[in-house]
Amino acid sequence: MNGLPQENPPPDHELNPVARLAALAGSDMERVEALIADRMGSETELIPKVARYLVEAGGKRIRPLITVASARMLGYEGEGHHSLAAAVEFIHSATLLHDDVVDDSELRRGRRPANQVWGNAHSVLVGDFLFARSFMMMVDAGSMEALHVLSRAAAVIAEGEVRQLAAVRNIEIGVETYMEIIDAKTAALFAAAAQVSPILAGSGTALETALETYGRELGLAFQLVDDALDYGGLAEDLGKNTGDDFAEGKMTLPVALAMEKADADEKAFWTRVITDPSQQTAEDFDRAVEILNRHGTLDATLTAAREHAARAVSALDAAPSNVWSESLAALAEFVVERAY
Repeated sequence: MNGLPQENPPPDHELNPVARLAALAGSDMERVEALIADRMGSETELIPKVARYLVEAGGKRIRPLITVASARMLGYEGEGHHSLAAAVEFIHSATLLHDDVVDDSELRRGRRPANQVWGNAHSVLVGDFLFARSFMMMVDAGSMEALHVLSRAAAVIAEGEVRQLAAVRNIEIGVETYMEIIDAKTAALFAAAAQVSPILAGSGTALETALETYGRELGLAFQLVDDALDYGGLAEDLGKNTGDDFAEGKMTLPVALAMEKADADEKAFWTRVITDPSQQTAEDFDRAVEILNRHGTLDATLTAAREHAARAVSALDAAPSNVWSESLAALAEFVVERAY
């Protein structure tokens, strides 16, 4: 993108809800992007190079958009939400840099992950840099309570990552444990991104709880859709390789549900391909998809995602009714229908 307007931009009604929300929050997000660009700066040349490679790689900025939109929905007129939104994006980017080292993925947002370009050590250290910068921006917002919420979320995310790492290649991970992992690993940052806005706006405990619920349920829906798409989406749509979770021996909800219905032969199959991915054959992924579809666990995963999205929308009943709340509700509904 060169920053110039499109020659024939599509009408607003033709934009998907993410794009509509981004357009609605355009002036705010310009400030957020400026902060992101500024705070990536360092006299150590490689740090901004690695950070920029990931941060500018085409992410949709959903999490900072939630912070900005929630603040505007509640009538906040200050500027602290810009710092917090940028901090949220830095936390997210830092976790992605660390994730790529742990997962050894081949694709991130449609391109080689940073650790494959510069190596694991640089990715870990630049991730640490982004975490540190995020805390500086939290302080800039001037709210100790918001700082507490986001710093607690960072710790919870790290705990979730450790739990997920322990769950890799562990066929005994059940549905309840898996949901606890993604609640920490993915939903915690969505929840915090929404929760900090009523804190800044001084909107009270009820709205803070409602927005935290909105973010958490949205995050759960987002992750479950991602789980299902890994076994049924197109790599160019997902921004990652279809089958990555399978190839890495990750237990996700579709597999955990399939294990509950598996006969002896299927249990032996899942045990082989999950506990020792090096034993996977070229035909195993297709068989895995066939088993998941036969037992309806991909549909069940998407049904669960829709239920979480519906709870996110319901949580907005406590918020003011305006164009911002309508856009946040549309975002939750869109997440479960996305194909990317």
